[in-house]
Amino acid sequence: MNTSVKTRNLVLTAAIAAIIVMMAFVPYVGYINLVVIKATLIHVPVIIGSVVLGPKKGAFLGFIFGFTSLINNTFNPSLLSFAFSPFYSGGNLWSLVICFVPRILVGVVPYFVYRGVMKLGNGHKAAEFAALPLAGVTGALVNTILVMNLIYFCFAAQYAAVKEIAVELVYDGILAIIVANGVPEAIVAAVLTLALGKVLLHLRG
Repeated sequence: MNTSVKTRNLVLTAAIAAIIVMMAFVPYVGYINLVVIKATLIHVPVIIGSVVLGPKKGAFLGFIFGFTSLINNTFNPSLLSFAFSPFYSGGNLWSLVICFVPRILVGVVPYFVYRGVMKLGNGHKAAEFAALPLAGVTGALVNTILVMNLIYFCFAAQYAAVKEIAVELVYDGILAIIVANGVPEAIVAAVLTLALGKVLLHLRG
C-alpha cells in the first residue's frame, strides 16, 4: 500500500470516527432513548468503515462506538444502562464486555461477509448489490443479537427487576427487543451500507 493510499485511509478513518462521536452526542441522532433501552444507528458508520477500510480499522471504529456507549449510558442512562456501564448502579465488569465486544465485532464481521460474497460473485461489480446490503444486515444483527443475549446471560436478574417480570420471562423480553429494534436497524444498515459503501469504495479506487 503506497503512502497516498495509507494517508487517504487514515483520513477516512478519522472522518468516520468523528461521525460516530457526533452521532453519539447529538440527541436522538445516534442513540434514541426508548426508556428501557437505547436504539442506535451508530453501527452504520462502523459497518461501512469495516467494508471500506478493512477489519483492523473497522475494529478501531467499533471500539469508538463502544466507548461512546459507555459514556452515554453512564451520564444519560436508560433502565438497562447497568448492562453497558460498570459506573451505573447494578453494572459490573461484564458491562464492559457487553459495551465493547459486540461493537468491535461490528467493525470486523461485515468485512468478511462483504469479501465472501464478492468472492462468490467472482469480484464483479454487480455482486456489490448483494455484498453490501448483506454486510450491513450482518453487522446490525451482530450488534443487536450479541448485546441482547449477553444481557440475558449476564444480567437476567437485573433485567427482570427493572422490567418487573419473572426471571423465567426475561428471554421473551429479550426476543421482543431483538425483533422490535434489530429488524429496523438491520434494514437501515442494509440501505445505507449499499448507498454509501458503493460511493466510498469507488472513491477509494
